[in-house]
Amino acid sequence: MWFVSGCKQSSFALPWRTLLAYLVALNLLCPGSAKLRVVALNFPVTATVGQDVVLHCHLSPCKDARSLDIRWIQHRSSGLVHHYQNGEDLEQMEEYKGRTELLRDGLSDGNLYLHITAVSSSDSGSYMCTVQDDGGYVEAMVNLQVSDPFSHIVHPWKVALAVVLTLLFASFVIIVFLHRMQAAQTKNLKIKDAVLEELPVILVKKIEEFEKENSQLKKQVAELVEQIEEFEKENSQLKEHYMKMVLSAADLKKQVAELELGESSPNQRNMGFPTG
Repeated sequence: MWFVSGCKQSSFALPWRTLLAYLVALNLLCPGSAKLRVVALNFPVTATVGQDVVLHCHLSPCKDARSLDIRWIQHRSSGLVHHYQNGEDLEQMEEYKGRTELLRDGLSDGNLYLHITAVSSSDSGSYMCTVQDDGGYVEAMVNLQVSDPFSHIVHPWKVALAVVLTLLFASFVIIVFLHRMQAAQTKNLKIKDAVLEELPVILVKKIEEFEKENSQLKKQVAELVEQIEEFEKENSQLKEHYMKMVLSAADLKKQVAELELGESSPNQRNMGFPTG
C-alpha cells in the first residue's frame, strides 16, 4: 500500500509501515514554527536497479520554494546531483544528466521532491537536500539503497569476456614461450654458424699438421731406406770377407795336407831302402 506525502497533501508516497514515524516528524515540526527547516525521512529509500525513485524532502513550516536555491548533493563525492534556482535547472554531475527532475508541481507547497530515473548500484548512498534563502542555509539527509537482484547471476558476456581474457593470456604466454625458444634456437644457430665458419680454418690447420707429419714420416722412411742400404752393403762386404776367409781356410787346409804328405814320404824311403 502506498501514499502521497508532503505539505498541504493528505497522504504519503511511502509504505504504510512508515506512516506513523512520518506523522510524528510532522507533529514535531508544526507549521507554527518560525524557523525554516528541511525535513527528511529517517529511514532509507529502497529500490532495485533500473527503477525510478523519488527522494522526499519538504520545508517546515510549509513555504513556497519556487524562488529558492535548492540543491541535491551526493554526499560521498560532494557533487551536484541537481541544482534549481529561480525556476531554472543549473549545472549537475555528468552521470546524472538527463536522469533527474525536481518535481515543480509541489514546489509552491514546499515539497522538494527529486525524481531519479533508472537507478544503478552506483547511485546508492546519502543525498543532502539543501535550501538557501535570505534567512540562511538549511539541509537534510536522505539515504538511497539500490539493490541488484541479478548481481549473483553470471552474465553470458562476462563469461565470454573471461574466456577471451583467458585465451589472450594463454596466447601471450605461448607467444612469450615461443619467442624465448626462437631466441634460444637463434643463439644456438649463431654458435653453430661460428663453429662452421671456424671449421675450414681448423681443417686447414689439421691438413698442414698432417702434411708436416707426413713429410717427417717420409724423411724417416728415406733415412730408414738409407740405413737398410748401408746394412745390405755392409752385409755384402761381410759375405765377401767371409768367402775370402773360407777360401783362406781351404788354402790352409791344402797346405797342411801337402806338408803332412811331404813329411811322410822321406820316412817311407828310409824304411824301404837302407843306406850302405
